[in-house]
Amino acid sequence: MKTVLKKIIVVIITLEARMVLWRYKPQIAAVTGSVGKTSTKDAVAAVLAGEFKIRKSQKSFNSEIGVPLVVLGCENAWLNPFLWLWNIFRGLVLMFWAPNYPKWLVLETGVDRPGDMKKISSWLKPHIVVFTALSDIPTHVEFFASPKAVAKEKSEILKKLEVDDFFVLNSDDDTVYDLKEKTKAKILTYGFGEGADLVASNYKIMADQHGINFKVDCEGTSIPVRLFNVFGKHHVYPALAALAVGRAVGLNFVDMGNSLNSYESPPGRFKPIEGVKNSLILDDSYNSSPLALAAALETMGEMEAKRKIAVLGDMLELGKYAIEAHKSMAEFIIKAGVSIVFAVGPRAKFIAEGLRELNFPVENIFEFSTSQEAGIKAQDIIEEGDLVLIKGSQSMRMEKIVEEIMAHPENKEKLLARQEKAWKNR
Repeated sequence: MKTVLKKIIVVIITLEARMVLWRYKPQIAAVTGSVGKTSTKDAVAAVLAGEFKIRKSQKSFNSEIGVPLVVLGCENAWLNPFLWLWNIFRGLVLMFWAPNYPKWLVLETGVDRPGDMKKISSWLKPHIVVFTALSDIPTHVEFFASPKAVAKEKSEILKKLEVDDFFVLNSDDDTVYDLKEKTKAKILTYGFGEGADLVASNYKIMADQHGINFKVDCEGTSIPVRLFNVFGKHHVYPALAALAVGRAVGLNFVDMGNSLNSYESPPGRFKPIEGVKNSLILDDSYNSSPLALAAALETMGEMEAKRKIAVLGDMLELGKYAIEAHKSMAEFIIKAGVSIVFAVGPRAKFIAEGLRELNFPVENIFEFSTSQEAGIKAQDIIEEGDLVLIKGSQSMRMEKIVEEIMAHPENKEKLLARQEKAWKNR
């Protein structure tokens, strides 16, 4: 019954969203890829908001339900039928009256299964598509024949771009770069590699300010960019993508750089949080994939600490690649200088197995079934000066560990991912 009702709701709100788009004709920037979609969406929104009235996807509204909800400006009603009726009613009103409808919609578009992007792109017509990155073993590959099939599905949205539209892509990712041949739109590239339209350089971690800085060059113009409350080279890419989108619509380069100075990544995306016993937590608990975890560990390796502790949960929806992907993380853990590892969940045990095969000290490997168990043990293990990375897929609820070991849990509603009532009741 729930499946039938969900399908009915999707049909109704999608029809309403299509009518709203037809009526008000907003410009649309759609962000897709395997990693970094939400951070990129937020960075793009921060840049465009300096000049236009915008609306962006809240949290990670990127599904067949989430995308039309953003178009309609509604919240996810989860299992509340009355709130769904209210959303439908609001959609009907919007079809006829919306005096201040946004000029730009910044949408996140994702896929879980084959056909997902084709469904969304059947009615969504973006003017700019931003492609972040495609990992060798991407999230959701469990439901696809191969990683190439995931890339093909995500690229479906490129078919909607016209010659005057823009395809903004990460040129450091070879698979993404090759997608430029699949569209007739104008191309804008970004990355660290020479030859990109927007090139980042001079990346540095500002440990004392809990942030990063770097330089961006574009067509002879160079600007400095500072991002606060984030660590990691992977956070440079959302900023580059946002600057490229701004460039596509003719915004001033310096003004865009200033807009990014006030941008902050969403909760659970490698956010520094003060931990118990004067430790520092790197809260990357929102989600996980092999590419994202490798990037997080690489950044951890660049940072100094008395001890480095990695609390790692299962990476889900990897299908036949699950064992291989988890075991392969052992090399990144050792290279990062991690001294203690928590493996949380039935799949994360293969991280522990990979570490033992590489002669990592077995007494420093702890295995747990749930995040609750890991959180209790973490409080005992942590010492002053420790650096603690926490990362895992959504359903592992790794934010519960952050809550257990953060110095000020009274701020959890503001700082942590998945603090909505619907999540907490799960």
